Amino acid sequence: MPGGIINGIIAPVSGILFDKFGPRVLVVPGIVLMCVALWLFMGIESDWTKGRIIFIHVIMMSGMSLVLMPAQTTGLNQLPRHLYAHGTAILNTLQQVAGAIGIALFISIMTSGAKDYMKTSPDPTSPQEALQSMVAGLHNAFLFGLVLAVIALVISIFIKRTQAPKEVSPEQPATAKI
Repeated sequence: MPGGIINGIIAPVSGILFDKFGPRVLVVPGIVLMCVALWLFMGIESDWTKGRIIFIHVIMMSGMSLVLMPAQTTGLNQLPRHLYAHGTAILNTLQQVAGAIGIALFISIMTSGAKDYMKTSPDPTSPQEALQSMVAGLHNAFLFGLVLAVIALVISIFIKRTQAPKEVSPEQPATAKI
């Protein structure tokens, strides 16, 4: 819940900053925050407090709120205005499908890491070993997430401010470009 609240607070601020400075000023620091949070999550241990996990989650959600709106708006700005509804529908659908695939992928990575840990466990029936296997799986999943975030960081360096293409009014004939 705290991460969602922070996201709700930062989103309008990022919209104002996006209008003033463009996407790169928000997206790059946002992805850096996400990388930091994922790096911190990679060190997760079974004795971590809820407060520590919530604090890192708030860092990650702060980064996400700096990234999502500017990136989506920049993408939609590539379309003519009459296609905004279609672009928004495609982005929303893609976000839901990618989220579902991402969850399945990260759970698979976590489960695989946990199984690999249990193969080398001296007492696979111990509840403490089961907990440690889950921690080992989380380390693998967060490492994979960090690799993806670093790739996104490199890509984000090239993001540019875009403007929607000029609309041709019905009175104006469209001119062909040669």
